[in-house]
Amino acid sequence: MPPELPVISSPNNPDLSVSMGKFSLKNPVVAASGTFGYGLEFTPFVDLNQLGGFCTKGLSLEPRLGNPVPRVAESGEGMLNAIGLENVGLEKFAAEKLPRIAQYSCAVICNFFGNTVEEYVRMAEALSAHERVDALEMNISCPNVKEGGHQFSSDPRLVEEVVGAARKAAAKFLIVKLSPNVTDITETARAAEAAGADALSLTNTHVGMVMDIETRAPYLANITGGLSGPAIKPISLQMVYHTARAVKVPLFGVGGIRTAEDALEYLMAGARAVQVGTANFFDPGVTLKIVQGMKTWCRDNGVRSISELYPL
Repeated sequence: MPPELPVISSPNNPDLSVSMGKFSLKNPVVAASGTFGYGLEFTPFVDLNQLGGFCTKGLSLEPRLGNPVPRVAESGEGMLNAIGLENVGLEKFAAEKLPRIAQYSCAVICNFFGNTVEEYVRMAEALSAHERVDALEMNISCPNVKEGGHQFSSDPRLVEEVVGAARKAAAKFLIVKLSPNVTDITETARAAEAAGADALSLTNTHVGMVMDIETRAPYLANITGGLSGPAIKPISLQMVYHTARAVKVPLFGVGGIRTAEDALEYLMAGARAVQVGTANFFDPGVTLKIVQGMKTWCRDNGVRSISELYPL
């Protein structure tokens, strides 16, 4: 990532920069994985240079076509998706997407996943070899085919195993994205921290479903999908609040953020930065509106640095 000039903060020019040790962002707003393509798709609507960063679509060793349709459904104040982690695969991403992304100055966070511990290790090692990749984000809400299909994220033991293995292979800042579909997310958060995670993302989508009353069957071909959007914000927010008090590593708050006020709530609850997901679908320029809104709020409230909002 190209070096940034130091920010001189003042009441009229609040400093929105974020420090997470060896990883930094020019502001706390990051576009979430799965909702922003590979970044390039949003360049007609967003100046990527003005974002804190973005997470790529989840990447796998081989290309994936994803699940059959229908695989997206609206539900009240939320959206269900069962895309099935469709992506171009590691080789095509490195050859065709990454060189075009390299011209932008925001942080590039590569989200990745695997079906086995070995696949996570290979992905972490391969992505770390690229200079323009600034950080890695592990999606551990995937079935472990060697453990009977149980999700890595469902068991602190499995979390510690897969994160520990990826940590040894990763030469980049390592973020672990946690699933909310557990009894106590602080247990999996502690396991990821103990295994060497540099930061955590909270949370991934919540499992849900929609029925089609005409066919009297589940609407999604996959039956269930991941619920995201404003409906999950209060749930994800409280998970961030409790996790921030259970671990020492920095957190990304994720879930239902569509305004600057939403983002500020997450920071005040204990997140160091936020990821904006579903809102990108109904307003492709929402991320920059949130950045500007946060700057305006800080200016109006005499906040010179966004770090003043972090809980002590």
